[in-house]
Amino acid sequence: MLGRLARWLRLLGHDVAYFRSIRDEDLVDFARREDRRILTRDTRLVQRRAARGAILIHSHELQDQLEEMLPHLGGSLTFPADQARCAVCNLPMQRLEKTLARGRVPPYVFQTQEKFVECPNCRRVYWSATHVRGIRELLKKAAASRES
Repeated sequence: MLGRLARWLRLLGHDVAYFRSIRDEDLVDFARREDRRILTRDTRLVQRRAARGAILIHSHELQDQLEEMLPHLGGSLTFPADQARCAVCNLPMQRLEKTLARGRVPPYVFQTQEKFVECPNCRRVYWSATHVRGIRELLKKAAASRES
């Protein structure tokens, strides 16, 4: 399963469709219709002629998966907060005025943060908290590991 990788790629601004469960034939058909590449850990799926261009992910670890994705992402892993997509819905985030975040985020977050974005579909609110530093560190490690 690559659900965690899918969520991270969305936060990095990539349009990623994810299915917890889907038949191989349906996945291949979806990818062809939507002009998408398949990310999978399934070696048999990658070998299918109809799944041409699929990317085989070998690792179970997120950092290693991100490293494996580097060549397919132009060799760069960045965290463009202004281009992020909802980790759940995959839609581009929209700016949310701070006053509209009141009551939708914890009081401390409202007091300490100035910028908020929200998903236009599920209405989840996101902000640049301490976990963003962790995301940037993991991306930096993944990029450095790939270079060495």
